[in-house]
Amino acid sequence: MRSHLLNDTTADVYRRSVTEGVERVARKLAATRSPFTGVTPAALAPAIDAVDLDRPLGDSSAALDELEGVYLRDAVYFHHPRYLGHLNCPVVIPAVLGEAVLSAVNSSLDTWDQSAGGTLIERKLIDWTAGRIGLGPLADGVFTSGGTQSNLQALLLAREETGVTDLSKLRIFSSECSHFSVQKSARLLGLGRDAVVSVPVDGNKRMQSVVLAAELEACRAEGLVPMAIVATAGTTDFGSIDPLPEIAALAREYGAWMHVDAAYGCGLLASTTRRHLLDGIERADSVTVDYHKSFFQPVSSSALLVRDGATLRHATYHADYLNPRRTLAERIPNQVDKSLQTTRRFDALKLWMTLRVMGADGVGELFDEVCDLAAEGFALLTADPRYEVVVEPQLSTLVYRYVPEAATSPVEVDLANLYARKALFASGEAVVAGTKVDGRQYLKFTLLNPETTPADIAAVLDLIAGHAEQYLGENLVHAAS
Repeated sequence: MRSHLLNDTTADVYRRSVTEGVERVARKLAATRSPFTGVTPAALAPAIDAVDLDRPLGDSSAALDELEGVYLRDAVYFHHPRYLGHLNCPVVIPAVLGEAVLSAVNSSLDTWDQSAGGTLIERKLIDWTAGRIGLGPLADGVFTSGGTQSNLQALLLAREETGVTDLSKLRIFSSECSHFSVQKSARLLGLGRDAVVSVPVDGNKRMQSVVLAAELEACRAEGLVPMAIVATAGTTDFGSIDPLPEIAALAREYGAWMHVDAAYGCGLLASTTRRHLLDGIERADSVTVDYHKSFFQPVSSSALLVRDGATLRHATYHADYLNPRRTLAERIPNQVDKSLQTTRRFDALKLWMTLRVMGADGVGELFDEVCDLAAEGFALLTADPRYEVVVEPQLSTLVYRYVPEAATSPVEVDLANLYARKALFASGEAVVAGTKVDGRQYLKFTLLNPETTPADIAAVLDLIAGHAEQYLGENLVHAAS
């Protein structure tokens, strides 16, 4: 079995095995004609259930043959221009190269003695991102597994910075369109069920700062503590950006920690034309960024940035076997001192390779392209009498729904849109997402692929309308009979 260990004696086997895997994926990418096959769980499960994990194949080629049937054939391919579903981006080649390197070397980014070089590369990228945000000379941060972890850690720091021991008095303010991880984080941090105050949004799905001000004043009047305000720079459903300057002013007035969840909107940090949409983010106490959304990185690649690096001490614990206290005096850079995780992948390498090959402007151009595409998609939707669209996009998300020409009940319209999404997914021709707006069912394009064209959007809209019309037509027949 030692022949399967990666070391100096097996370097040639490693090269052949990985090359074969890469070639198979490359062939699959080149031959993919739709983002999905439409396979159902019931159809795919028997193939996976039939695999006996206690009887190894003993050969990587045979394992890859098997993998074709249980994964590669039916995977959802985000690189396809008609994948318009969730916040999944196609990935850039330099980042995939970085992924291959980091997986093989397998550095663990918790301590310097496990990740020399890697530690400094991650710190350099944190400094670079903090500089792009404008957080100032004391800024610091750490890579995380994703936006949920980043938001959790930010709110942990905010909780500890209050110094309040009666957690029932703490309140977090976020818009009704903020990410669910804000609610989840509050529960994980031991806060009460009423800890998160949901602030209404305006017609553009942005937090209403006037209402926020009133809620903060009510909080103070009740003897409660405004622990944090979470502003969203790119909501999951609408891509809307809360009014950051106004929120920053209120956070300062009421002594609340300002966190900006820019998991989606962080691509604007590299934009050459839209950076101004993030004005005010430089006043935040902490910021979440997901490079694996709008920097075109493979999952996972995310980070939490803080204005004052000293606040990261709230996540610091020392273990004699790992990061004893003496290492602080010795100025040994252990990233575990800043992280909620211990063992952690060198995910920063992917972004490093991307910037070294493409540059920030290259990334920004790609993100600008999908934002431009969303504007074109919005024009298509507003001109199409079959559809209603909720809001003009700030980023690259469009929320809309099919509305039949003939009058029908709101429930039937909801069901027609649900049916259309499911039927489209089952066909494999395209993938779109769904959500609810004011209790009604809507569909969603999340545009993160610069290869997607307005013609793709128009074609998918025709497919959706066809499925919805089929559903409504069949229901009329059933109702008449």
